[in-house]
Amino acid sequence: MTVEIDAVLDRAAFNADGLLPAIIQQFDTREVLMMGWMDREALRRTLTEGRVTFWSRSRREYWRKGDTSGHSQHVKAAALDCDADTLLVQVDQVGAACHTGTRTCFDGDELEVEVGER
Repeated sequence: MTVEIDAVLDRAAFNADGLLPAIIQQFDTREVLMMGWMDREALRRTLTEGRVTFWSRSRREYWRKGDTSGHSQHVKAAALDCDADTLLVQVDQVGAACHTGTRTCFDGDELEVEVGER
């Protein structure tokens, strides 16, 4: 598995800061829960430990959702997008995904849009 993980890490297109945006999605409902940042080590941990690990840009340290809140994310699947510059992680979310205590980080701030037609 180490060889496969190294190949994924080498294929991932991290930005100039060495980070990759990670979209977190509930595996069974497909609900988008949140977005966080991963560096190479956070991605390695996420792919090998069964829990999502992020890199905190403000605290400059690794963190796992749920280590202090109990609202954990258990990895079910992961995929890089076509450019390998964004990661989708499907999880089984336990509790709230957002630090505000809501189910997702996208609750409650819907924007007005012009609805397009096909």
